[in-house]
Amino acid sequence: MTALGRVVRSGVGHGRVRTLVTGLAAMMAVTASILGGSLLVASSEPFERAFAGQHGAHLTAQFDATRATVAELTASARASGVTGASGPFPVTTITALLVADARPGVGDARPEATPWPMTVVGRADPSGPVDALTLTSGTWPTGPGQIVLSADQQGPPAGPGAVVTLPDLPGHPRLTVVGTARSVSGTADAWVVPSEISSISRNGTGSGYQMLYRFAAANTSAQVAAERAAVAAAVPAGALTGSRSWLDVKQGADRNTALFVPFLLAFGALGVVMSVLVVGNVVAGAVGAATRRIGILKALGFTPSQVVRAYVGQALVPTAVGTVLGVVAGNALAVPILSATNRLYGTNTSGVAPWMDVAVAAGALALAASTAWAAALRAGRLRSIDALAVGRGARPGRGRRAAQLIARLPLPSAVGLGLARPFARPARAASTAAAIVFGAAAVTFAIGIGASLGEIQAAKNHDTADVVVTTRSGPGGAVASTGGAGPTPGPTPGLSSADTAAITGAIGAQPGTRAYYGTGTTEVGVVGVTGSSTVHFFTGDASWAGYRMVSGSWFQGPGQAVVPTTFLTATDTRVGDTITLDDHGTAVPVRIVGEVLDPHTQTMEVLTDAATLSTAEPGRSATDYYVALRPGTSLPAFLATVNEALRPVAGVSARADGSTGTSGTIRALNALTAALTLMLVLTAALGVLNAVVLDTRDRIQEIGIHKALGMTPRQTVAMVLASVALIGLVGGAVGVPAGVALQSITVPAMGHSAGITLPASVVEVYHSGELVLLGLGGLVIAALGALLPAGWAARSRTATALRTE
Repeated sequence: MTALGRVVRSGVGHGRVRTLVTGLAAMMAVTASILGGSLLVASSEPFERAFAGQHGAHLTAQFDATRATVAELTASARASGVTGASGPFPVTTITALLVADARPGVGDARPEATPWPMTVVGRADPSGPVDALTLTSGTWPTGPGQIVLSADQQGPPAGPGAVVTLPDLPGHPRLTVVGTARSVSGTADAWVVPSEISSISRNGTGSGYQMLYRFAAANTSAQVAAERAAVAAAVPAGALTGSRSWLDVKQGADRNTALFVPFLLAFGALGVVMSVLVVGNVVAGAVGAATRRIGILKALGFTPSQVVRAYVGQALVPTAVGTVLGVVAGNALAVPILSATNRLYGTNTSGVAPWMDVAVAAGALALAASTAWAAALRAGRLRSIDALAVGRGARPGRGRRAAQLIARLPLPSAVGLGLARPFARPARAASTAAAIVFGAAAVTFAIGIGASLGEIQAAKNHDTADVVVTTRSGPGGAVASTGGAGPTPGPTPGLSSADTAAITGAIGAQPGTRAYYGTGTTEVGVVGVTGSSTVHFFTGDASWAGYRMVSGSWFQGPGQAVVPTTFLTATDTRVGDTITLDDHGTAVPVRIVGEVLDPHTQTMEVLTDAATLSTAEPGRSATDYYVALRPGTSLPAFLATVNEALRPVAGVSARADGSTGTSGTIRALNALTAALTLMLVLTAALGVLNAVVLDTRDRIQEIGIHKALGMTPRQTVAMVLASVALIGLVGGAVGVPAGVALQSITVPAMGHSAGITLPASVVEVYHSGELVLLGLGGLVIAALGALLPAGWAARSRTATALRTE
């Protein structure tokens, strides 16, 4: 082995603690970089990647089984412009009720469940040339009595083992959930084997057939419309009853996922920047701590070039080992992280791209080499006598004035010595503070993001009721399935006036009722805008319903409405303008009086008084009633009494309102936030650990002198911890405002990306007391990083410390 090689091996083995810390820092930094980089990649065009991976359908079409045969529908796959097709699949619409869940620990009875409509398609298997479904859990149905739910269906969460019943069918048949799947095209809410469709249909035959098409040209609405016309011409006239373009699905998906892109970008950037900072500081500190050893090598005849190469090699050995371990750890941790991201985006990324591993590993090694080269070059240029004179200690006189000022404070001597230490090594203290700043900023940002997401979820629930009274007859307008081929044309009659009077009378007669309102939905057109819009109409005073106003005010009566930001953008209107609704041929002028936060994939929503549309459709009525109870009212007793009063009205029941739950998307984001924050805090604490280890090794002789003069192990620990206390406080004081600023930029950007305006209540979520506690978080991070070296210093023997060079 050459002399240079022996120097590298000796340096790696001699500074075992330094080598270990360098390797750990590289491992954590590479792990954080892989996760951060993977999140950045995952945020790039997620819908397009998922659509390409599943061969999504450009057009989901539904056909009348009485007007077209299976052979004719199969032949439509040869229509002009069609490049691929799947089907025909039998399809029906059901009303499902979750009644039991057999999963371990979940329980059995689900009395709080509410019926929800679903479009169910009969498919023999999930694969196919178009819309190849991705099983997210469980298996595909193999026989009758089994069902697979869409991972994106709007009903209550249910996985394999759950049981749903069909309350609208004779005998209330039950289906066991055997799996969940995802269709990027949103073609259905659930799937069964084809023979099951007749068993779960009201008429015993299903409502028609579904065909899925891919076209040669489908990038614009005009192209899709032309291809749809070609398909319609290939089947008997009137056979095509509804369709859904992939562009509509993409618009909703883009709005949903765009809400989270800035969040993932911010966390990804934090991870990458902190990784660069920690690795650079660790390597520079390790080389800087060897200045005296460099002087010895130069005195023995090593040239500056040899010195630089030797210390670059010493830095690269532990960095390379840590990089390999970090790549392994990063890929392992990426599985659950990317799984959560897949739930957000509907993608099916299985792991980290190989090029990401190579890029991060090469970047970490290049960073370590360049940092070590710069640090060793400075030391290599020193004269031998100067390098030997520098030794381990700080520059003479540095920090003396700060030490004199701190000595005047009424503090224990050990604490005073520790507080004065950062002023003797200002560069090292600054690098340590930088790591703490990033850690404190990450924690502050994470807490703020979590609170903002909670506000967004509350806005999505938009309900503050205690009790909800629901009917099984469906909304007064057409029920548009979340995954079907399109809304049923024309209005559907709601409850009779007698039923409505009975419901409102039963609610109003209860002494515990403080307030209530009714709501229902219908589909209308907006003059000057293509497509349909969903109108949520209300009876009674719904101003307390929990909708978050962005601007303007809640409507006060007929002829007024509030709309989300997306509606204002699509119609090029603003608060104060008047729009005209086309309610099945009747023009209804409505003035927009407020802008509301309603973060759903639906973009064209109008919220108004039921009387606004009464002249167009007098038979339309509310289908859900929300009730607020008086303080002190017993909820179980109220439910028992009101349900008894509602018994004469078929299909109507009251239950405790359960709309305040957290969506799967929000849960996934919270899990991502917790995991990424923990990773960044650990990386920051490791940066502190490295700095304190280097400083403690530099001061080992000084510590030995203090211990010889009577300093106890407890005082030694206090001194070391005090040496980072001031840095931690400063880092927290800087990091918390930085985290607040990052949150105040990211959250509005999330709303802007999704095309919605977020009110101040979603952005301004911090409280003064909370900020003070977060500021102390910098001190916690500093203490976490300093505990191990403090314990090592306390346990070191006095004689050994005095002999250490």
